[in-house]
Amino acid sequence: MTHSQTPSTTVRSPATAAHDRGTDAGGFLPAVPLLALDRQYAVLRDAIRGALDRVCDSGKFVLGPDVHDLEAELAQSLSVPHVISCASGSDALLLALMAFDIKPGDEVILPSYTFFATASAVTRLGAVPIFADIDPITYLIDPADVKKKISKRTKAIVPVHLFGRTADMDAILPIAKTAGLPVVEDAAQSILSTWHGRCSGAIGDVGCFSFYPTKNLGGVGDGGFLTTTRDDIAARLKLLRVHGMEPRYYHQVVGINSRLDSLQAAVLRVKLPHLDAWTTARQVNAARYQQLFAEYDLAGHVAVPGDESRGRHVWNQFVIRAPGGQRDALRKHLAACGVGTEIYYPVPLHMQQCFEYLGWRKGDLPQTELAAEETLALPIFPELTEEEQQTVVGRVAEFFHAPHIGQKTDDIRRTHQPEAVVEEPHFVRRMNAVGRADDVRS
Repeated sequence: MTHSQTPSTTVRSPATAAHDRGTDAGGFLPAVPLLALDRQYAVLRDAIRGALDRVCDSGKFVLGPDVHDLEAELAQSLSVPHVISCASGSDALLLALMAFDIKPGDEVILPSYTFFATASAVTRLGAVPIFADIDPITYLIDPADVKKKISKRTKAIVPVHLFGRTADMDAILPIAKTAGLPVVEDAAQSILSTWHGRCSGAIGDVGCFSFYPTKNLGGVGDGGFLTTTRDDIAARLKLLRVHGMEPRYYHQVVGINSRLDSLQAAVLRVKLPHLDAWTTARQVNAARYQQLFAEYDLAGHVAVPGDESRGRHVWNQFVIRAPGGQRDALRKHLAACGVGTEIYYPVPLHMQQCFEYLGWRKGDLPQTELAAEETLALPIFPELTEEEQQTVVGRVAEFFHAPHIGQKTDDIRRTHQPEAVVEEPHFVRRMNAVGRADDVRS
């Protein structure tokens, strides 16, 4: 299966599932977690422990052989010549901007509807984040607004490939080229996403990725990496991540200390061969959600995300939209039913208290502000079961008193590839709070 293909799957009605599985009359399970990292770990436990033991036995804990091997394996997987690992996705963004010599007073254009690190990397260098609005359907940065925000002080553009979907690089790259600006891809949520066959992170000048545990390829702590097709930028990034030191104790520039631990690299090397299959499972889950939502009379109540025809959508998040001020009440209902959800992101960056000094006001980015009020992320992890998804959608329909109107999936099926078989996970444990890495889920 190619990266641009999205599988389809057959869906049984909640009533049928209830009969087969012995659930309640509504076919609902008592709980569905937002994340279940333990399910993935259970399958890989022995391999991960063996990898950790190997590193501990070697005593090579920082930039050891596993780090170099991981960088080479990622470069092959992403079809990019250079991969430079670092300590976190946040540091990846900071290093990328440092590599382009972003200075105090410079302006960097980025979306306001994203995780905080995208903007904090700019401000840590004394530069000014210039926020652009988003497309109301994809939630990705609006190229037309990017073009409007370019000034003589603009030094870079940072599109965010949010929720696993690649930003509109067809529009962004010509804008950047005309203005003579580098494009730094924030690909923290989009590993293996593609745009016309090219992986995110290999399209602009630099790609920035995160190994945070909740990402599609997550470690057992913080970590990140950068990608680039440019030899000069790769050399500068390698220098900047080790205090600007080359050779040892000789410093050409002032860098930072941002090295990936060998323990993290060893764990990630165990996981990387499974990433493509996990991504396909996320696509199967997204297709199933689309089909299940089509079974209920939810028109006017919920907007369901669609696929990306120009590349592979890797579904780091499945974000629905509940307009009319219903989102928070819906989330409260789902929580009472044991269904895990998250809001990405409740306060846009231009409205954050720490950025008040920039002078942004409510109404400046209307699509961003509306998305922050209406969007809600549902469980989408690879090991999510069919019954769990039926419970999630059934509970949403329950909140809106939306009747079951039967399957309306013909149009949806025609947009996907032939039917895929979804196997029962090796390990299934239903708990109210499994897999919570911590309270920060970027």
